[in-house]
Amino acid sequence: MSRLDRCYNIEDLRQAAKKRLPKGVFEYLDKGTEDEVALRNNRRAFEELKMRNRVLCDVSDVKMHSEIFGKPVNMPLAIAPTGIAGLCWYEGELELAKAAAAAGVPFTLATGSNTSMEKVAKEAGGRLWFQLYMWREKELSYELVRRAADAGFEALIWTVDIGHGANREHNARNGFSTPYKLNARSAIDVLRHPEWLATVLGRYLATTGMPTHENYPAKYKQSITGKHKIEKLVRADKVGWADVDRLREIWPGKLIIKGVLHAEDAQQAVQHGVDAIVVSNHGGRNMDAADATLEVLPEIVDAVGGKTKVIVDSGVRRGSDIVKCIGLGADLVLTGRATLYGVGAGGQAGAELALKHLKDEMRRTMAYLGKQRVNELSRDIFARR
Repeated sequence: MSRLDRCYNIEDLRQAAKKRLPKGVFEYLDKGTEDEVALRNNRRAFEELKMRNRVLCDVSDVKMHSEIFGKPVNMPLAIAPTGIAGLCWYEGELELAKAAAAAGVPFTLATGSNTSMEKVAKEAGGRLWFQLYMWREKELSYELVRRAADAGFEALIWTVDIGHGANREHNARNGFSTPYKLNARSAIDVLRHPEWLATVLGRYLATTGMPTHENYPAKYKQSITGKHKIEKLVRADKVGWADVDRLREIWPGKLIIKGVLHAEDAQQAVQHGVDAIVVSNHGGRNMDAADATLEVLPEIVDAVGGKTKVIVDSGVRRGSDIVKCIGLGADLVLTGRATLYGVGAGGQAGAELALKHLKDEMRRTMAYLGKQRVNELSRDIFARR
């Protein structure tokens, strides 16, 4: 029996990934920031929101199909940008992208990925989106945008909630900073995970060398153990809505702003012509006092009034979570950790299994609610207290 044969849900995949990955890698993807209040609140919001089942309904033909930007998706889900995928599995971003294509959902490639956007575009298939961090040297960011357009990416997600960075203390303890600093604790931990050492780090060293941020501008591209601390250069802290207008000018595809938690910001985004906003607190990884996204989602949906697409992320672990997001008015849901656990446990096959679990759980939940189509999900599915 393989490792994946014993994984019956996302938590099982999480535990399998935890066993396979070094502590530094696993905690980078699994933990939040500071006291992890926002991380816990994301899950608490899902757990406390209740739905009421309906009975004696025809649920013989439940379908999860939906659409985003005028194109079909097999369920209202996309894989969120996650910069650690390439250390969870060799070229893990490519594994995730192939899993997404097989499942019929979009995949988002992160700026900090270890696989180039050109390789993903050439080999993955499916619908591809690219995530952008604005560099202080903004023209370098525009170069990435043009590269993504030339490679055929459909949508651009600008992550706007990074501010002055995040206080992820676990990364400092594990030596998992940028650049990566090997210490005695992390060296021992890596040696205790020989499978990961051989199949991930060893494979990189045998082919292309130490993993590199392949989509960084050429002047800042270096291996994860490079000499230069370039993290601050990624964080453009002097930005405004004029930068949205500039991206709108140079980006030919769909433009998405990720990190919105305030209704006024959502309305501003509409005024500046974005195609979608992502209601997100960065998975509880940035501001620890942030609202749970599920709790602010209805306010954001009402504020934009259908004038742009509303996407939501942070905390999705079950298919019922997707149903709740759609019921509250979201057009699409992003999941990051759920599929990362899958790829960390078993590469493309693990990511496909994560997506299958979410889809199966969503189907069962819709059947309990007496709904056969995604567009039937609305706020009437919730228990009113």
